Amino acid sequence: MTGLWAAGDEPRVFPVARSGDLVHIRQGIRALSQECGLSLVDQTKIITAASELARNTLIYGGGGTVRAGLVHVDHKRGVAAVFEDSGPGIPDVDQAMTDGWTSGNGLGLGLSGARRLVDDFRLHTVPGEGTTVTIIKWAR
Repeated sequence: MTGLWAAGDEPRVFPVARSGDLVHIRQGIRALSQECGLSLVDQTKIITAASELARNTLIYGGGGTVRAGLVHVDHKRGVAAVFEDSGPGIPDVDQAMTDGWTSGNGLGLGLSGARRLVDDFRLHTVPGEGTTVTIIKWAR
């Protein structure tokens, strides 16, 4: 997403290559959430959403990267995370965003659940080229 990161607010970049990376991503999102001043409930929401999306990046996208950092828009501040992979993409986004639908052995709540937990959710996918999901949780 162009213009997401303000000058001087470069995001942290986390690899998503193995299951142990998910722990580092959750820790990084927690630290950013605390720095931003998110409430404990909102911290839990964005950490949970990030964990689900990082897991999807690893399992369905074959790995990738997460860029996470603080964002400032108008007079709002928040925590943003961008999950990118070069995997197979999502052939049917509407189906993938439906609660209960899964392409694997999960509960089918990853994408739709993550969308409900954050304030801004953007998904861009091209079958055969990969998927990018951007989430933001704004401080209240």
